Amino acid sequence: MKQMDVKTSLPEIFTDFGEARRQGFLAVKEIKEKGIPVVGVYCTFMPEELVLAGEAIQISLCSTSDETIPDAEEDLPRNLCPLIKSSYGFGKTDKCPYFYFSDLVVGETTCDGKKKMYEYMEEFKETYLMQLPHTRTSEASKQLWYSELVRFKAKLEDFLNVEITDEKIRSAIKLKNRERVAKQNFYRLGQLNPPAISGQEIFKVMYGAQYKFDKEEVIQLLEETTTRVKTEYAAGKRLDAKPRILVTGSPMGGVTEKVIRAIEENGGIVVAYENCTVAKAVERLVDEEEADVYQALTDKYINIGCACMTNNQPRKELLSQMIDDYHVDGVIDMVLQNCIPFSVESLKIKRFLNEEKHIPYMYLETDYSTADIEQINTRVTAFIEMLEEEILCTQSV
Repeated sequence: MKQMDVKTSLPEIFTDFGEARRQGFLAVKEIKEKGIPVVGVYCTFMPEELVLAGEAIQISLCSTSDETIPDAEEDLPRNLCPLIKSSYGFGKTDKCPYFYFSDLVVGETTCDGKKKMYEYMEEFKETYLMQLPHTRTSEASKQLWYSELVRFKAKLEDFLNVEITDEKIRSAIKLKNRERVAKQNFYRLGQLNPPAISGQEIFKVMYGAQYKFDKEEVIQLLEETTTRVKTEYAAGKRLDAKPRILVTGSPMGGVTEKVIRAIEENGGIVVAYENCTVAKAVERLVDEEEADVYQALTDKYINIGCACMTNNQPRKELLSQMIDDYHVDGVIDMVLQNCIPFSVESLKIKRFLNEEKHIPYMYLETDYSTADIEQINTRVTAFIEMLEEEILCTQSV
C-alpha cells in the first residue's frame, strides 16, 4: 500500500484554515460594519455561550509573536511570560485588528502576570475582569465561579444593551456543543494508526477554527474535512508510521509552532495536543439536561485542566486518556519561559507520565523568538531517536 508524503497530502481546506487568522481581519471588520458587537478574550475559561446569547461575537486575542514585546517592556517587566507581553504589546500599539475592533476585552485571573497586566490595559481599552477561583473542588470555589458567570451575564446585558435569557443561553450551549463535537471528531483523526494527517495539519485546522466566526460554517467545514480524510484513509492514503508524540503545556500558536515543525521534521509525528488550542477546552461538553444553565456552565468551565488550578487532576485524567486513545509513544511538555503555573506543574506531570503511564517525557522551554530553533531541533531529535530505540526493543520482545 503506497504511503503519502506529508508535503503532498495537504488538502486545500488545511491551507484555508491555516490562513484563517489573517483572513479573519477583514471578516471582523465586516462584522463591525454590520453593527455586531465584538468581545475579545484571552482564555478558554471565558464562557462563549454568554457572549453568543448576547448576540455578540467572541474573538481570541492572544498574540504569539515577539514583534511588539519591546513596546510591552516599556511598561511590563522583561522577565514576564512572552504571551502576556505580546498580547499587551499588540493591544498597546493597536497592531492587532482583533484587539482594535473589540468593543470589550474580558480578562481573567488565571495568573498574577495577566491579572496585573490588565490593570495597565484598562487605561486604553474597556476591560472587564473575571475572578477565576484557583481551586476547583471546594463548594466555595464552585459558588464563586457560578456568581462570576451571573455577574458577567449582567455586565454583557448592560454593556451590549440586550436581555440575555436562560433560553438564549441554552440555545448557545447547544450550538457550542455541536461545534465541540465537530472539533473532537476532527482532531481524533490523530488516533488513526498509521497516521492519516500530520500534526501540523491538525493544528492548522484547530487554530484557524478560532478565527472563523460563523459557527454553522465552522461546523460544516470541520465535518466535511473529517469525512474527506476518513474516506481518503480508507482508500489507502496514509502517512508513514513514526514515533507518535503528544504535545502538552502552555498555549501554542504563531512562533511556538516551531516545536511542531521540529518534531515532524526530525522523525516524529504529533498525533495529539492536550492544550488550550485543541483538546483541553473541547473534550468536556456542557450538560444540556441541567435545568440551571449557569450551573451547567460552571461545571464545564471550572473543570478545564489548566495549570493555574489546584489540584489539577483533570489535566492528568485527560493526558491519561489521550495517551491510551492516540497510542502515544512520548510526551513533550512545551512551556513558555516564565510561565510559572506550567513550569512548576511540570514535575508532577513528569512523575505521572513516567511512573504511572510509563511514557517517556521531555520538558521543553521556549519563547517567541527563533533563536533557539537549532537547540530545539537537537533536543527533539535525541528524544525521537530514544523513542525509536524503545519501539524497536518492544517489537523485538
